[in-house]
Amino acid sequence: MKTVAAVITGGASGLGAATVKAFRDAGAQVTILDRDTAGQTLADDVGAGFVQTDVTDEASVSAALDHAKSEMGLINVVVNCAGIATAEKTVGRDGPHRLETFQRTVNINLIGSFNVARLAAVHMAENPSEPKGVIVHTASVAAFDGQKGQVAYAASKAGIAGMQLPMARDLAQMSIRTMAIAPGIFRTPMLEGLGEEVMTGLAADVTYPKRLGDPAEYAALAKFIVECDYLNGETIRIDGALRMK
Repeated sequence: MKTVAAVITGGASGLGAATVKAFRDAGAQVTILDRDTAGQTLADDVGAGFVQTDVTDEASVSAALDHAKSEMGLINVVVNCAGIATAEKTVGRDGPHRLETFQRTVNINLIGSFNVARLAAVHMAENPSEPKGVIVHTASVAAFDGQKGQVAYAASKAGIAGMQLPMARDLAQMSIRTMAIAPGIFRTPMLEGLGEEVMTGLAADVTYPKRLGDPAEYAALAKFIVECDYLNGETIRIDGALRMK
């Protein structure tokens, strides 16, 4: 892996933690940004940095990025994994979808990702050599195949997919690329909380291979995106050809 100084949001668990481990195994410098202080434990285990960060807050992200740059010398990779999943119908038995739930989901998943990207791009633009950086966002297959109860989550992830091309065009003059990954159903701590029976049922809907995704596979794709300079402005599905109905 070429010289990488990466900031990984949501790196305390799930897809983010797998990406932290994969990047460190490849010799990259890594700083974890997460609200969860479990990120410090992982950072200590793998030799990474950690800054407790709220991705929706401009001052929090600015301070975290400044710290990461001071520790690593530069920032040339960002992988945005911070996010939440919510389940609520537009109109359900208890009435209309709570506006605060929709706003919180979009605020963390979409606005949080954009907030980190826009502020990190300023640091990347200062890098002395080209290419100057790459930003990898986390969308979801729900952006394209959203299920009932996923209106807020699907909207937030569709927004991430939708901003890739214009962001790539915006940042091209600075030699910065941006991509998104749209995972299908992955075995993360959030999903494992549903139990093996539920997970087995979900895996049955995957075309091939009939299993849940391994977070290490997400991390491998993120690593490939960083290494392949001709990938830009696109969203890549990683889902075993799953198409939810």
